[in-house]
Amino acid sequence: MASIFHLALLCFTLFFLSVAADRGLGRKLAALVEQQPLVLEYHKGALLKGDITVNLIWYGQFTPSQRSVIIDFIQSLSYSQAPAPSADLWWKTTEKYKGGSSNLVVGKQILDEDYTLGKYLKDLHLRALVGKVNQLNSVNVVLTAKDVAVDGFCRSRCGTHGWVHVGRSRARTAYVWVGNSETQCPGYCAWPFHQPIYGPQTPPLIAPNGDVGIDGIIINLATVLAGTVTNPFNDGYFQGPPTAPLEAVSACTGLFGSGAYPGYPGQVLVDKVTGASFNAYGANGRRFLLPAMWDPQSSTCKTLV
Repeated sequence: MASIFHLALLCFTLFFLSVAADRGLGRKLAALVEQQPLVLEYHKGALLKGDITVNLIWYGQFTPSQRSVIIDFIQSLSYSQAPAPSADLWWKTTEKYKGGSSNLVVGKQILDEDYTLGKYLKDLHLRALVGKVNQLNSVNVVLTAKDVAVDGFCRSRCGTHGWVHVGRSRARTAYVWVGNSETQCPGYCAWPFHQPIYGPQTPPLIAPNGDVGIDGIIINLATVLAGTVTNPFNDGYFQGPPTAPLEAVSACTGLFGSGAYPGYPGQVLVDKVTGASFNAYGANGRRFLLPAMWDPQSSTCKTLV
């Protein structure tokens, strides 16, 4: 299972190196870091390609408006009619990983507004929720509301992806979990729409859909979905140990636009009326802020703008 968004540690490390280099301290160390190429090795495992159904399990209270933003985002990943830069263009980078394209289609939706497993969930609870939909060639997405605590949430992860066996055939199906961090840790899991908990304190950006928690979910959902299709069973594309891998997007943490550096997301687009920041257009007139993704052709983290 892969966790995401180790933002604090990454930002601190990069910030330290940049300061040390500027002051003439640790230049050799900084040079060594620069010489290490970012390469996600392919470990010969199965990837998720073709038409993939995305089933949504809403755990806790989500408004219809919040649900519509997330549904529109998933649909936007296969919506070719949006103007550039688009969420569809961002997702097409996954086609450069072996095996062709991954077309995501929204499938079943399950609403659990009564917190049937309580308001503190462990991984076994997440897998139980995933089990509500037994379907092959799918990704079951569990989204937890802002008042639901999940083991490791806000401390070591903002979301995760993994896999479970389905039925007697023991076939594997992938799943995803992402939490709403609005009230628990927006500075950790909804940055740059909130000031970061650690590191340089830059002014937060205005969320493109007017909801810090939901727009934060979009960033983390984008991260784990990309990781899911390119490393669904811990033997796809990643760098580092399989228990804590750097994947397609988590390898590029904190980068949203050109000129990004620790504590600064980079140059992005800004709506002239609302002042909201974004870098991707989507379906139904939506706008999103999407993180950089590692491009296997150039071996670089690429942003849309």
